[in-house]
Amino acid sequence: MVMMMEGDARRKTILEILHKESLPVSGTELAGRLGVSRQVIVQDIALLRATDKNILSTNKGYILFVEKSNRKRRTYKVKHADEAILDELNTIVDFGGKILDVVIEHEIYGQIAADLIINSRTDAESFVNQTLKYKTKPLNNLTYGVHFHTVEADSEEILDRIEDALRGKGYLME
Repeated sequence: MVMMMEGDARRKTILEILHKESLPVSGTELAGRLGVSRQVIVQDIALLRATDKNILSTNKGYILFVEKSNRKRRTYKVKHADEAILDELNTIVDFGGKILDVVIEHEIYGQIAADLIINSRTDAESFVNQTLKYKTKPLNNLTYGVHFHTVEADSEEILDRIEDALRGKGYLME
């Protein structure tokens, strides 16, 4: 369904679409549904963010982040080689964690963060495959493997199990 509309109405429709969808929606898909260019969508997302709409950009598209008060969060400081990325991500999701982001503390640029939104082994594999496909280097390459993940789970006990598993594999930095 392609529809042409003015900016305010289009941005309202973008929010409605993102609110309904549980998975990220690509800029290309939004552009097609709304009958505009992808660049118009990028500009609309920037305007929505400027009005305090919490829209995350992931490698799969845009997602409207809605705080779930019953979920617990923890940030883990980890270090490993690139070859262990998939194992690290799978370890977290296998215990019931949702990986929200990756963050590094760079000596010159300060904190650099990227939203990930990895919920499953499929998401983790897709992320790693994209880094291989596009021959990109993970952010942790800038900090010799050291990085942080914010992880969300249903309980502190799940977060404790994730922490223990990461520690057991030698990824967790104490």
